[in-house]
Formats: sequence, structure tokens, C-alpha cells
Amino acid sequence: MASSRDRQRKLARAKLDRQMVRRAAATRRRRQIQAGVGAALILVLVVAGSAWALGAFDSDPKQDTAAADTCLWTPQDATANTNLKDVGTPPTKDLPTDGTRPMTVTTNQGAPITAELSLTNSPCAAASIAHLASRSFYDNTKCHEITTEGALRCGDPSGTGLGGPTYSFYDEELPTVPSASPSASPAPGQPPTYPKGTVAMVSNPPGSNGSQFLVFFKDFTTADPKYPVIGRVTGGLDVVEKIGALPTVDNGTGAKVKPSTDVTIQSLTVGEPVSGAAPAPSASGTPASSPSAG
Repeated sequence: MASSRDRQRKLARAKLDRQMVRRAAATRRRRQIQAGVGAALILVLVVAGSAWALGAFDSDPKQDTAAADTCLWTPQDATANTNLKDVGTPPTKDLPTDGTRPMTVTTNQGAPITAELSLTNSPCAAASIAHLASRSFYDNTKCHEITTEGALRCGDPSGTGLGGPTYSFYDEELPTVPSASPSASPAPGQPPTYPKGTVAMVSNPPGSNGSQFLVFFKDFTTADPKYPVIGRVTGGLDVVEKIGALPTVDNGTGAKVKPSTDVTIQSLTVGEPVSGAAPAPSASGTPASSPSAG
């Protein structure tokens, strides 16, 4: 009869044989799987290479048919500034960028004042004013300031200098100043920065234009231009000069700039674009041609 030790040896040997069989089977399965994966990968690479050779991955660039934004309008918070008035925003695309657009300002001070807004130099300012005019934004508002620079300031329904729409836009056409002019005194023969009859945007702070604009009734020269030029007066300059000659009183902040007589815009309208028309003067200091006094 086999001893107990012999039986244990036989059982251990049988167990080891079974383990070896299982390990061999597992190794065969693993090698089969690896071989299958390798074959599949080779097939994929062959198919991909053939497709590449036949141009399947050649890019077919699609034309970008979306129109680029002409203007960007930055939202302003009417809860932080209650002087702002929400009348929507102008479109950003498909805006005219060539020629001029006529503007007519009818006040209680005489004949209408007419101007050309430059679509070539200031398409966004023209688009903004046209949009606001279409919403009657300017109607029955007051030109609240006769500035020390010699301009009539209009376009703020609140009359505070802080009013406007609930959007703003960047400067487009600031005048350039020769580097040789360190002071406000122009060199001999140098034209003024803002010739009489210039129409320009004004904002607080500068560069955040909205609805307010200036109409210059006399030449103004500065070494630090802050008002982007948007057009020029074409008629009624005598009315602007008459308004500019009005006495001024304290506007409530200690500045004696408010017209003593109310200057009310009864209506402001903007006509359709005029393609190919001569643009308003560039903001390079070139003076506008003298408009008719009527």
C-alpha cells in the first residue's frame, strides 16, 4: 500500500500537470487574438492607404458663404445707466460701405440742417444713426450743449451727456495730427483738425460711441483728437452758426455750456445710401468744402 507521502506527491504532480495544460491553452488563445488583431490592423492600413492614394481624404474646401460682420455693437447695461434707452441694435452684416447717406435735422431754430454721412469712412456710425432715426430716437430731443470747442452737441434724449442707446461702437475715423504739431496751434497752412461744418461722434468715455454727435460751427484744432468724423454739413450751416452764438448758462454741473434757449430737434431723418457719391472729408485735417449757408 502506497504511503501517505507518495499519494501527496501524485496529487501535487497531477495538479501541476493540469495547471500547465491550462497555461498552454491560454497562451495559444492569446497568440490567436494577437494574430487576429494584427491582421485586422494590417487590413485597415491597406484600405486606408488605398483610399488615400485614390484621393478619398483630399479636402474639398467649402466656400464660406457667410457674410462677415461689417460692424459690432457692444451691449450697454441700462440698469447701471438709467439714461440709456433700448431701441434694439442695427444689423451687423450687409451694411453699405461706399458713398454717402443724407441726413436732415429739423430744429426749432430755423431751416433744416442737412449733412452727408460718410459710408466710406464711417459705415458703422452711419448705420447707427440711420437705425436710431428709424426708431424716432432723436425726435423731440434737445441739443444740450454748445461746447467750448465750437460745436453743437446733440443726440442725448436725457440731456445729461450720459444718454444714448443700449449699445456702443468703436471709433472709425479719428483725425490724424502731424507729429510736428505738439500744441493746438497749427503750423502755417495746416488745416484745422475739425473744419467748420464737420459732423463727428462724441462719447463719454471716448471710443464708446452711441447716439451723440457734434456739429462744428467754427474751425477747431487740437493735438489730441477724440471725436471720430462721420460727415459734413451740406446745408443750413447758418442755422448752426446762429445756434452757436446763443448765450449759455450753467448746465447744473457748474459748466456754462447749456444754450439759454432750448434747441430742440423736431425730427432727424436719414435717407437711402447714395453709391459712388463723393465721401465726406477724410479725418486727416482736410477741410470740407464750404457748404451753402442755406
